[in-house]
Amino acid sequence: MQPGQMAYDRGSTVFSPDGRLFQVEYAREAVKKGSTTIGLKYKDGVALIVDRRSSSKLLEPKSTEKIHEIDDYIGCATSGLVADARILVDEARKNAQVHRVNYGENISVEMLVKKVCDYKQNFTQYGGVRPFGTALLVAGTDDLGAHLFETDPSGALVAYKATGIGSGRPAVMEVFEKEFQDDMSFENAMALGLKAMEAAIEDKPKAEAIEIGVAEIGRKFRRLSEEEISALIDKM
Repeated sequence: MQPGQMAYDRGSTVFSPDGRLFQVEYAREAVKKGSTTIGLKYKDGVALIVDRRSSSKLLEPKSTEKIHEIDDYIGCATSGLVADARILVDEARKNAQVHRVNYGENISVEMLVKKVCDYKQNFTQYGGVRPFGTALLVAGTDDLGAHLFETDPSGALVAYKATGIGSGRPAVMEVFEKEFQDDMSFENAMALGLKAMEAAIEDKPKAEAIEIGVAEIGRKFRRLSEEEISALIDKM
């Protein structure tokens, strides 16, 4: 950055001469330092896989929750600043509940994601606030099928068949670009997702250090138990 441009990173509302919002870019860097988080679609469903390895053996692994249930059929995984993610999860849950009360039906996945992204975008457009330093992978099912969306700190959203966020994203995307196939079975999708996670963390995944959430058409969003995760890892 040139010396004359230094002031442009002091406010989230000020564009630099080359059209950049530095605070938003810094928020994206916070996401890149977060836990590796994977999402991939398979036949009739979507899976979320998160690395929740702890930096200390004294830490209770179950206290580091990275996959959250938003409503009966939608869940999300987060990467980046944990406290920021908690606020966005609460906002998503509130929007889902308000929609159900007002219309007597579950909110669609895309509508929910757009509402969360609108909320995130507000924090890039007004003074006195900073962007959220977290990204979400939102997985869910509705009348239109199974969906996987990625949101970033700018408030943008993109639909994916398979993607990753966090520190291990480059390794995850390399595996997916080579091996992902449409309409995979649940078992094949889990094997590919765990393979991508292994490439990202450069170690074999362990059941106690991996969190998996699944959204399947016709079934409620659920998190797999440690025993189920261990069985999937053994099949690798």
